[in-house]
Amino acid sequence: MSLELTVEAGMCAFSEQSKYFFIFSQLPKACDLWEQILQSHPTDLLALKFSQDTYFYLGHHIQMRDSVARVYPFWTPDTPLSSYVKGYYSFGLMETNFFDRAEELAREALAINQTDAWSVHTIAHVNEMKAEVKKGLEFMKETETNWKNSDMLACHNYWHWALYFIEKIAPRCLSSGSMLDVVDNCSMLYRLHLEGVKLGDRWNNVLKLTKKHTKDHVLLFNDVHILMSSLGAKDHKATEELLTTLQELAKAPCDDHELSLAPSLGLPLCQAFVEFENGNCDKAVDLLYPIRYQLIQVGGSNAQRDVFSQLLIHAALNSKSQAKQNLARCLLRERDVMRPNSPMTERLIRKAAAVHSVV
Repeated sequence: MSLELTVEAGMCAFSEQSKYFFIFSQLPKACDLWEQILQSHPTDLLALKFSQDTYFYLGHHIQMRDSVARVYPFWTPDTPLSSYVKGYYSFGLMETNFFDRAEELAREALAINQTDAWSVHTIAHVNEMKAEVKKGLEFMKETETNWKNSDMLACHNYWHWALYFIEKIAPRCLSSGSMLDVVDNCSMLYRLHLEGVKLGDRWNNVLKLTKKHTKDHVLLFNDVHILMSSLGAKDHKATEELLTTLQELAKAPCDDHELSLAPSLGLPLCQAFVEFENGNCDKAVDLLYPIRYQLIQVGGSNAQRDVFSQLLIHAALNSKSQAKQNLARCLLRERDVMRPNSPMTERLIRKAAAVHSVV
């Protein structure tokens, strides 16, 4: 057998093994194998994409960024699809707070292919993280025609634009059934719920999609969003089914990475939502505050996980405990430093001052 065929056979074996690890939720092992493939084949786009997605699910944003950095020099302009790699790299840079470089790369990618919804997505994140609301809204409006037909990311990009375009999310979610679209819909509805918006039958419409997934337990990130829908629709049976089955599976996680995180992160996070909806704000804070810095491990972007931070703030704001009310004001000051000029933060600071009679 020639050296080339030997190497090719070895890479195929790596690829098959990595798919096995991914399917059975052994995500860190899958990443290790994809990285080995990329060391020998730096322009293997499938291995790169799988590693990106899996690092994202794991909450390993630095690894997600550096995985692309190691192969980026090989993606020369004459290499097919190289502009998409700029988009991948830009997202990793953004998630690790290199906002200017992230936007620069994303715009380079869009200059080559203006329909690259992933690069649009990076810029949407940058504007959100920098609280540049006007700039962000103008960008999404100006580019909508280019990305609105993207099957994978259109709904998610509308989510970033969602306070003004919420009616565009639900129809796409209901028609596609994609878990990303479902998660986005749940997240946006819950944020509006926290703000006191009356949502009518929207939760019941989403529950029609999520209810069949209450026992899937593929990703904790998905579980907690499915829980939002059952809580919002006040379907106590679906809520109990999700929590009970997750508790049972977490007793013997074996090599399942997600289930191994359930006792320390997934279940307390889910229970915090339950307690908040039951009016037990103190208990919700007690569950959520100790794990807030570990929640990156459940995956999702910083913007997506911000709903957990918002829940913590609202629970502390509505607590009867003076100590927790003080915590709410501390969390809001922290948020204001990280996202200056955020209208939502300013609104919540005013609410805290009014509710707690603090100047």
